[in-house]
Amino acid sequence: MLRDAEEFAEQDKIAKERIDSKNALDSYVHSMRNTIEDPEKLANKLDDHDKTTIKDALKDTQDWLDGHAQAEKEEYEAKLKELEEICNPIVSKAYKDGSGASSSHEDVSDEL
Repeated sequence: MLRDAEEFAEQDKIAKERIDSKNALDSYVHSMRNTIEDPEKLANKLDDHDKTTIKDALKDTQDWLDGHAQAEKEEYEAKLKELEEICNPIVSKAYKDGSGASSSHEDVSDEL
């Protein structure tokens, strides 16, 4: 029984890590979507091309999430990194070019 409990504990740990990774990716998608659509955040600071680039990446990621509900932790983490590599430079540029305020970038980072 003890061996079974240890085995189940390890399986539970792996499942929790997978779910946490999936939730992190899903949360990033939703946070980024809200950030680029909110006029008080990025909506008015992004040009149409950058906004379209982010929206397309978010849609692709959401479609991938919808089709990969049982993906492994590493797959979710790789997808998050891929999405961040698209979004982060655009967000950084928008705050650098658009606001000049140093606290604005920190506000987005906290939300994401």
